[in-house]
Amino acid sequence: MMRLTAFLCGLLLLGTPVGVVAQAPLGLPQDPDAVLVEELVVTAREIGPAWWRVSDGDSTVYVMGVPSVIPKGSGWDPSVLERRLEGANLVILPFNNASVNLLTAPGAVFSLVRLRASAPFEETLEGPLRARFVAARTQAGQEADRYKTRNGMAAALLLVSDYRDAARLTAADPAKTIGRMAAARGVRVEAKTYDAAPLLAAVVRTPAAAQRACVLEALAAVEAGPASAEAAARAWAWGRVREALGGERSYERCIAAAPGAANLDARLKADQTASIVAALRRPGHSIAVVQLRPLLAQGGVLDRLGALGYEIRTPAED
Repeated sequence: MMRLTAFLCGLLLLGTPVGVVAQAPLGLPQDPDAVLVEELVVTAREIGPAWWRVSDGDSTVYVMGVPSVIPKGSGWDPSVLERRLEGANLVILPFNNASVNLLTAPGAVFSLVRLRASAPFEETLEGPLRARFVAARTQAGQEADRYKTRNGMAAALLLVSDYRDAARLTAADPAKTIGRMAAARGVRVEAKTYDAAPLLAAVVRTPAAAQRACVLEALAAVEAGPASAEAAARAWAWGRVREALGGERSYERCIAAAPGAANLDARLKADQTASIVAALRRPGHSIAVVQLRPLLAQGGVLDRLGALGYEIRTPAED
């Protein structure tokens, strides 16, 4: 049976990887965070992950940019974080959680029923494409019955989720570690949760051409292996922002094809921006953790904060 959480992670993880902007695969729209604010893409002066500083008078929010996925157990220097946790008002974690509430549960269940099928997804494929899917889900350590759906986006998102698990790649960290460190010091933690039902409905409504493109994208990610994510994580740990933006974006390119994806992307960024603005109304300092691409893209979190008139300092200036 397909896990609800696997779909939700795929639908909400809208963030990672620069340099040359890759063209969107055939059948998929352009990556929503393809264009970056170049003056924000710098190498950090301090040891460890890069931080941006947003200020307003006597209030500051230190923003750590993080990859959307890193290898489990990745090492990074937390000394700057530990220093900034001292006396912090608040830690804002990435907004990428989803849940089903009582009011919307029937809609979520209906969507899951529509996504399920009596036969494995690979039986809808032919020739080389079917062989590639079988090889990919075998590499991820899964049997055919794991993917009983006729929806290509559902199958693709679940396949990438399973592959990442098998390759020991995680989307939970470093935010999970940061949240635990904040709680241990008595610092309040904020992490917004979104309703899952409309996200599942968007998967159901995704056009067939985009579903197929998502399958191809997922297969390419599995076949390429974890090298790009590993390289991006190493660069992130040393504050090399441009290199840290180089990980694969199979989830993000797929999600961009779902109906309502642009609105969801804008909502996520607006909500993260609003939380930072709220923190800036309180004297002292707070910490925010935002995925690198949504943080640095045109129309992203820092771009929005700059448009509101807040002072922004880059990791090269800090």
